[in-house]
Amino acid sequence: MKKILPVLVVALSACAAQPPADVHPVGQSQHAPKAVAQCIAVNWANASGQTVYLQYMLANEMAFDVYVPGQQPPSGSAAIVRQSFSGAATSVSFRGPDNNATSAISPCL
Repeated sequence: MKKILPVLVVALSACAAQPPADVHPVGQSQHAPKAVAQCIAVNWANASGQTVYLQYMLANEMAFDVYVPGQQPPSGSAAIVRQSFSGAATSVSFRGPDNNATSAISPCL
């Protein structure tokens, strides 16, 4: 049993380190992840008049998925907002086909 746990941890961390193929980086921000995610959600909601889902992905407000209007969790197109490991920066990526949704992200960076 003692040998299984380290192998399992290594296997899980290897899977978590590989982003899906359809995730594309958008940019970095010096703002907190929560502020960036809320800005993106408000921009998309105001532009479309539709509901935008904002999903907490990690505790302490360090990671969010903001779903494009008309998309729903867990597999819809979304802005991926994560606290960067290099300092206080926030990294933003986009998952899904780019249908001009990324234009609403840029003002939030």
